[in-house]
Amino acid sequence: MQELILVVDDEPRVVKLARDYLEKNGFRVQSAGDGKTALAIARRARPDLIVLDLMLPGMDGREVCRALRRESDVPIIMLTALSEESDQVAGLELGADDYIPKPFSPRLLVARVRAILRRAHGGVKAPAMIRAGGLEVDMDGYTATLNGQALHLTPNEFKLLAALAGHPGQTLTREQLMDDLYGVAAAGIDRSIDSHIKNLRRKLGGECEFIETVYGIGYRFQEPQLK
Repeated sequence: MQELILVVDDEPRVVKLARDYLEKNGFRVQSAGDGKTALAIARRARPDLIVLDLMLPGMDGREVCRALRRESDVPIIMLTALSEESDQVAGLELGADDYIPKPFSPRLLVARVRAILRRAHGGVKAPAMIRAGGLEVDMDGYTATLNGQALHLTPNEFKLLAALAGHPGQTLTREQLMDDLYGVAAAGIDRSIDSHIKNLRRKLGGECEFIETVYGIGYRFQEPQLK
């Protein structure tokens, strides 16, 4: 069955551009022009991925993203006309998986959608199970638990955790992690790695440290020493 993409934007020409290219590439598309309608459709139709404009009338994209993350791990690509890096990082810290600045290339949008859906559908290939300090990462089941409790991770957070935990003690650069997450679409989004790591650390809890920052280089996974 074709995957369903929900495109949320209050500009009809943007919706039409995204719809035309996504449908041409084999996706089903539904659309919404405001945040409240987007949430209603997301809850009813359960799309495989949401393309979400940051600037929406009434309930903006940040609020929609925050609401979705309270109840769903659906992949989210944020569209933003804002040029400030802080605005783009803010969207990622709310739980968006990626962002694309406007005006955007529709072919780039399709490439990002495909890449994120591959990850969401379990494209990670690594040892079947990684265990460290109460953490279990199940590559086949695409799940992670900590001390027996499920971790509700976005696709990018799971991908990062799998990449790091699959190479314990090895420092992975931001460039390596970006290539793992985004492939050829990685240019200009290095700060997104830091945002995803911040969210991942929060979900892993504060009693022990799994992910070590190697300043100026990247990150390293280590089995924690309980304090």
